[in-house]
Amino acid sequence: MTKSKKNYDSPLQATLTGIAGLFKKQPRIGYLGADERLDGKRVMITGSSSGLGLAVAKQIAALGAEVIMAVRSGIPEKGKEVQKASGSSQIKMLYVDLADFTSIKQLTEHLKKDVGVIDILICNAAIVVGQARQTKDGLDEMFMVNYVSKFVLVTQLMAQNCFRKNQTYVPRIIFVSSESHRNPAAFEWDSFGQFTPHAMSKTVERYGYYKLLLTTFAQELGRRLNSDGQSNFSIFSLCPGPVNSNIAREAPNWVQPPMKLVFKLFFNSPDKAAEPVVYLAASKSLEGKPSEYLFLMSRKDVDEKASDSKNGLKLWDMTEALIRKVDETL
Repeated sequence: MTKSKKNYDSPLQATLTGIAGLFKKQPRIGYLGADERLDGKRVMITGSSSGLGLAVAKQIAALGAEVIMAVRSGIPEKGKEVQKASGSSQIKMLYVDLADFTSIKQLTEHLKKDVGVIDILICNAAIVVGQARQTKDGLDEMFMVNYVSKFVLVTQLMAQNCFRKNQTYVPRIIFVSSESHRNPAAFEWDSFGQFTPHAMSKTVERYGYYKLLLTTFAQELGRRLNSDGQSNFSIFSLCPGPVNSNIAREAPNWVQPPMKLVFKLFFNSPDKAAEPVVYLAASKSLEGKPSEYLFLMSRKDVDEKASDSKNGLKLWDMTEALIRKVDETL
């Protein structure tokens, strides 16, 4: 297995790396034009009741899209906030707990029955925990929310034919990943899906590992959906850079004040960080393109571990086996 050099081993190193990335000049992929809108498109966004997801919902709605906010909290007040900020009345909210397999299944059922097909899916939801927690199914909660839930949601939406299919538009699936997906030295195949207790000191490391799984999944998903040589789906992923959000709200109390100060001074606001997500959703220049990965607003190759088709196939098979095992207990 090819190993990569670690970018950081601690929250401090992760923070410094994120800040440094904001100041590096990279070729910009482009800008959205005034005519690049999403009128007539239906967009579902997970984790859109706060932080980056909420900012994305507001901006996507302002571009004319019908927005489906798939959230665990903030119903209905966050939907009203999006309506007010965007001037759009095309906002719906659906409940989902991404740590719960049954809840994800219910989301897809509600979407198909009560809303209809979607054109764009933005998988934004993610958590950072103070210490490892198990879901009711015995999985690590961060593993479930940050990776497995995406696999389950996307494959169920596919199985239920929840994406609009026509000759004029290629549906888009957008994964909010992270440059920290480059940090893990290797895949942990032997312990895949096993719950291992850990404290906050290991959370950054685990976060990066689950982003590696997510990015690898995105690459494999693109290969499978476009295997006939046609661009049937556009599978995009991105790192929005460091975001001044509440994702680290479970950090110890003593570290919260300095973290909030650093976030405020050096990290991008959710409104600013939303730019690459919205670009991937609305850019006409990306119509029909099978794949793309952005770091901030610049094109970049994903880590070689994530792009390796052998890793993608193995991850897919092992995830399906894990899901079958959980299904047997439901």
